[in-house]
Amino acid sequence: MNLRFVVHEHHASRLHYDFRLESEGVLRSWAVPKGPSMNPSERRLAVQVEDHLLEYIDFEGIIPEGQYGAGAVVIWDSGTYDLIENKGDKILFFLHGERLKGGFTLILLKGRGSGNEWLLIKKKDEHARSDWKLDMSLTPERRANLKERNPPCQTS
Repeated sequence: MNLRFVVHEHHASRLHYDFRLESEGVLRSWAVPKGPSMNPSERRLAVQVEDHLLEYIDFEGIIPEGQYGAGAVVIWDSGTYDLIENKGDKILFFLHGERLKGGFTLILLKGRGSGNEWLLIKKKDEHARSDWKLDMSLTPERRANLKERNPPCQTS
């Protein structure tokens, strides 16, 4: 069975990237304020949020003003992944995306905050890039083609 992942570029009150892994019939979700990186030396804060319905995996649109998460949401990257190991507080996986490829680790930060803060770290492998620069997917042209839509579940 191919497990899927998606990264949503979410232009809410603050731009962030929603990193989602398909697991046990839902999308486990983390908000990544600075976005994911292909550079192993860049550790990204990933705040775990509520699980999302699988139907959210292909959501794009503008969440209406007044609703939680109001703003434009577009797919920044998507693909499949191989789960290598899940120890609860450490998840190792291999992404097969357009932009994100190779090994990654999510590690729970213990003793900090409310217990939902993780680090998203790229593994040193043949896909790693020390010159990585995050680029946005939402161009003015793409935004003009988005429709106002209610997401299939609450957004982060």
